[in-house]
Order: sequence, then structure tokens, then C-alpha cells
Amino acid sequence: MKVAGEDRKSERLNGSGVAPIIMKVAEEDSKSDRINGSDVAPILVKVAEEDSKSERLNGSDVSATIIKMQKNHSQLERMESGLAKIRAAIREAAHQKGNRTSDFDYVPEGPMYWNAQAFHRSYLEMEKQFKIFIYDEGEPPLFHDGPCRSIYSMEGNFIHQIEMDKRFRTRNPEEAHVFFLPFSVTKMVRFVYVPNSHDIGPIKQTVIDYVNLIAGKYPYWNRSLAADHFMLSCHDWGPLTSSYVPHLYKNGIRVLCNANTSEGFNPAKDASFPEINLRTGETKGLIGGPPPSCRPILAFFAGGLHGPIRPLLLEHWKNKDEDVKVYEYLPKGLSYYDMMKKSKYCICPSGYEVASPRIVEAIYAGCVPVLISDHYVPPFSDVLNWKSFSVEVPVSEIPNLKRILLSISTRQYIRMQRRGLKVRRHFEVNFPPKRFDVYHMILHSVWLRRLNVRIHDLQLQS
Repeated sequence: MKVAGEDRKSERLNGSGVAPIIMKVAEEDSKSDRINGSDVAPILVKVAEEDSKSERLNGSDVSATIIKMQKNHSQLERMESGLAKIRAAIREAAHQKGNRTSDFDYVPEGPMYWNAQAFHRSYLEMEKQFKIFIYDEGEPPLFHDGPCRSIYSMEGNFIHQIEMDKRFRTRNPEEAHVFFLPFSVTKMVRFVYVPNSHDIGPIKQTVIDYVNLIAGKYPYWNRSLAADHFMLSCHDWGPLTSSYVPHLYKNGIRVLCNANTSEGFNPAKDASFPEINLRTGETKGLIGGPPPSCRPILAFFAGGLHGPIRPLLLEHWKNKDEDVKVYEYLPKGLSYYDMMKKSKYCICPSGYEVASPRIVEAIYAGCVPVLISDHYVPPFSDVLNWKSFSVEVPVSEIPNLKRILLSISTRQYIRMQRRGLKVRRHFEVNFPPKRFDVYHMILHSVWLRRLNVRIHDLQLQS
């Protein structure tokens, strides 16, 4: 996938080959209506072309759904027509020189964005138009609930915030652009999975039963074969859980912390969101740090030997260098967050899974993140140019880590650090949410994927 004017190879993010969704819109013609940066044409959901026998869920035949949708096809077509106009407006904004769109709160600008004008226009259109329907079915704690004080806190925070949202949530499914499946994989692991049983069958059956329930009760799942439905999970088992429902895995929008392209993450339709460890449920005391001149440590990491990358990091750098502070366990008297705030660069290697809460912790502390991972798609990388405010180091280059960081000029380091401070708002957790914060960036990621999907009315396809 290629960014306008850039070499395909040079713009890969952490080896994922992901190109920015927003930027690509400037290159596309009106016929294709592409908004994402992939070389794949937008998903054209033509339910009538699917074999009706194979698409039955919960005993409901797709043909029966057609009868239900006949009287509503004009409303759906009006919605799709409106989305087509929005795609055209975003393309127009992408061609503008400089951001001409006024905003009382924040105007995205700078190299941190692939295309600031297109992002801003898309965001404003989302605020005006986007509607989400949440299925009421399901009871807490497995549904409509989630963790808010753990490494998986963003899963619970999003579920709680979208449930209370009066702007984007709609109670009328006919006016919804997307449909949210409000289950929590983390809660399923806690309450359904039997510890140490190695049997994920109960979680699998819970998700399958839920989809069968809503597919049999409502026409919307069968109408799009899940292309306008989304799930959200920060748990390590989120990607696997989605695979038990083929249409969700293949067509649905999967919003995942563990955005691993080697495990089926598809940036053309799936969205990466940040893993944020809120031990107390809030960010108090985590955000802020001294200026670059008051950061005497070159690089810092502290963490356990999780996964294949960290042992390599500790093997080469643990207690080996005064400038590169790498610990498995912090010495007594040292504060993890204070060490981050004293460091120029914060090393963020993957653990068992590709995502790491250290990335956001570094951004909070004003420390330039050093991403060390394979096949990871960083959060909001369809909008954000991570190379402008972070350093990507291949796993094979771990022995050369210090040389790589020292090769970055002081001027360039200061630029990256300042850019990180500017994009920090996109990773902040607020109660209630604020414009452009992490909650709204997650919504925007889903909004972009919905713009990539054109749903055709069943009646028109018959």
C-alpha cells in the first residue's frame, strides 16, 4: 500500500505494510470511493449474491430478511448516498493546501498526520452524522460491561462510555451506520473460562449464541453479513474469539489492541486502538514530564520476560550500559514513571502479544516511544504518522539499539518529542470524553471503516 508520493517500502509501519487511510483518499477517483489506504476495493456487500442456504443463522433464511427490508430500502439508500457525499468532501479536503477548516477547539496540523485536512474534515463529519446502535440483548457482566482498572481498561471504558453517549448512540436501528456487539472478552475469560482448563469452548459458544440471537431477531446482521457491525477487545484472546464467527472475522470491523497482521488483522477493515493500563481507573499523575534538556537518561525499559522479544532485549542490554537503562525488575527506590520522565526514549517491546501499554505511558510522560515488534499496526495509524514522533527498531537491530538512538540528532529528537506532546490528546482518557481524545479517536477509526463499506438493499439485489 502506498502513500501519495512515497515509496511503498519506506512507509511500512513496523513491517505491517499499512498505508494511511486518510491520505489515500486524495489519490482515489469518485468511482472507487476508497477511503482506506489499501489496494483492495471497498467492500461491496451484495447479500443477494450469497447462497441463502449457507448464510442462514439461527434458522433464519436470508430471503425472509428481504421481506422485512422491502419497506425500508429507501432509507438505507439515502444513508448510502449521504456517505458517498462525505467521501467526496474528504477527498476534496485532502487536496487542500493547509487546513482551511475552522474549529473552536482544535485544528490538526503538522507532520504527525498523514493528511491533517482530510482527518479534520472526516472528524467533523463524524460529529455531525455518525450513529451507532447497541444491541440491548445480553446481561452483565459478560455484556454491556467491561474492566476499567487493569491493563485491559480501554475495553471497559469504551463499553461504558458508548452506552452513556447521547450524541453518537441511537436507539433507532434504522438510522444507525454501525451496530455494536457489546460483549467483553475480558469478562468472558474471567466468568466463563475455567482457569487452566485450556478449553476456550465456553467462550466460543457464548459468542456464537449471541450472534445467532441478534441475527435471528434483527435483519441487520444478515443484511450486511456483519460488514457494518463491530466488536472491541483489548484482551489477548480478542482476535481468536472473533474467529469463531466467520462473518465477523472476515467482514466485520474488529477493534483490537492486539493488531497483529500475522494473526489475521486486516487494516483495511479492522482498527487498532491503544492498550492503556489504568490501575486506578484514571490518568491522574501519569501525564506530563520535564523538557528534553532535563532528561539525562538516553533510553529506559523495565519489564518481565514475556514473549520472544524481551529476552533478546535483556540479553543485550540488561546492566550493560549506563545510557541504556534496561531492567527486568526495577531496583528498590526507583519509580517506573519517574524513570520514564527522566528518559529521552522509552523502549516499548512487544510481550506475548504485539500491543504494549508502555507506548501510551511513554507518550503521557513526554518520552519518545521506541517500538520494537513484528507485524504490529500502531493505534490510529490510518491518521497518525508514527514515524514523525516515535522510533521503529526491527527486532534484528536490538544489538544496535544505542547506535540507532545516538544517530538521531538532537534537533530531530526535540522535534519528535514535541510532536508526541501534540498528539498526546489523542491518547488521553477523559471522564466525560473530550473532543479528539482516545474515545473519539476509536469512534473515528470505526467511522472510517464504515465509509469503506457500501451496503446494498436486499430488495434492490433481488
